[in-house]
Amino acid sequence: MNLKDCHNFSDFRKLAKKKLPSPIFHYIDGGADDEITLRRNTESFNECDLLPNILASVGKPDLSTTLFGKKIEMPIFLSPSAMQRLYHHEGDLASARAAEKFGTFYSMSTMANNTIEEVSNVSNGPKLFQLYVHKDKSITDDLIDRSRISGFDAMCLTVDTLVAGNREKDHRTGFTTPPRLTLQSLISFAMCPEWVFNYFTHKKFELSNVAKKTDKGTNISKSVIEYINEQYDPAMNWKDAEYCVKKWNGPFALKGVMSVEDAKRAIDIGCTAIMISNHGGRQLDGSRSPFDQVKAISDAVGDKLEIILDGGIRRGTHVLKALAAGATACSFGKMFLFALSSGGQHGVERLLQNMHDEINRNMILMGCKNLKELDATKLIYRK
Repeated sequence: MNLKDCHNFSDFRKLAKKKLPSPIFHYIDGGADDEITLRRNTESFNECDLLPNILASVGKPDLSTTLFGKKIEMPIFLSPSAMQRLYHHEGDLASARAAEKFGTFYSMSTMANNTIEEVSNVSNGPKLFQLYVHKDKSITDDLIDRSRISGFDAMCLTVDTLVAGNREKDHRTGFTTPPRLTLQSLISFAMCPEWVFNYFTHKKFELSNVAKKTDKGTNISKSVIEYINEQYDPAMNWKDAEYCVKKWNGPFALKGVMSVEDAKRAIDIGCTAIMISNHGGRQLDGSRSPFDQVKAISDAVGDKLEIILDGGIRRGTHVLKALAAGATACSFGKMFLFALSSGGQHGVERLLQNMHDEINRNMILMGCKNLKELDATKLIYRK
C-alpha cells in the first residue's frame, strides 16, 4: 500500500500504522478513557440526512468562504496539532506548505517542533496560532508577541486542557516525548527503520516555541501528559482568556467551547470565533460531540460569531452537514496527521485534494452553487 492507494480516512490510517512505531501511531489514534466520545464525534453525523435539490444548474460550485478575515478556498482546515515531527521529519513545515497550496489555514500548536518564525518563513498562506496559557505568564506573552510579529492572521486559545485527559493507550504503550527506547517499544521501533533514521538524522526534537523559556521544552524525559499537567495553568479563567484576546487584538477564537452559555461569554470577552471541540475525544470522555452542539450554538449566536466545528470529520459529507447545521467552517486533526505520517507534505496534499474533490462533488449533487445555500433546509434529523 502506498500514497496513491489512499482514498479515505481508513486508507491513510492503515498506511500510517505501517510507517509509525506503535506508541506514536496510538498517540494519534487514541482517545480518553473508554473512547466513547472519540467514536461519538464521527457517529453523530449519521443521525441526520442531507436533502438535495435537483436540476439546480450548479455548474462549478464556489467552495470559498471567509474565516478570521481571510478568504479560504474551501471550508476546512488543519487543526492545531502538537509535535508533528513525531509523525514526519518535516513536521509543521510540511503541513504549512500543503495548507498554503490549497488556500486554507494552517494552525500551529504551542507544542510544535518548529518555531513560529520558521513556519512564517516557509508559508505565505493564512495561519492560525493555538495558544495554551502556561503557569509562567511570560511564556504566554512571548507566544502572542512573536505570532503577531511573524504575521500570523489569527489566534485561538485552547480551554479544554487544564489537565490532560486519561489516555490509556499512551500508558500502555509507554509513549513519551521525545520517544525513548524501552523493552516494551524496542520491537515496534525496530520494525520502522525509515522512521528511526529520519528521526535521528534531522533536527533535534524539542518544543521549539517554548525551548528558550523553560528547560521542559528541551529536556523532556516525561510523557506529554506530565508536561501538560506541570506547565499549563489549571486555574485559568475567563479573565485570563479576556487578557489573551485583548493582547492579541485581532481575530480570536476559543477552542473547546461546547455550550451555548460559554459561546455567549466568548462574545462578551471579545472573541470573533469559537471552535466547538472536545479535543478529538481526548479529554472528557462521555461528553457531547461537536456536531451534536452546532445547531444549538448557531441558533443562539451564529449571527455574532464564526463557528468552527472541530472533530470527527472523515468525509466531505460531514463538512456539508456541519455547514448546513450552522458552522462557518470545519477543522480536523487525526485524518491529516495520518496523512502527514503517510507521506509528509505530499500526504497532506493528497488528503486535501481528496476532501476538496468530495466537497465539490457533493455540492453538485446537493444542487448548491455556494456554501451559503447549505442551510437548515438541506438537513433533516432522524427522530
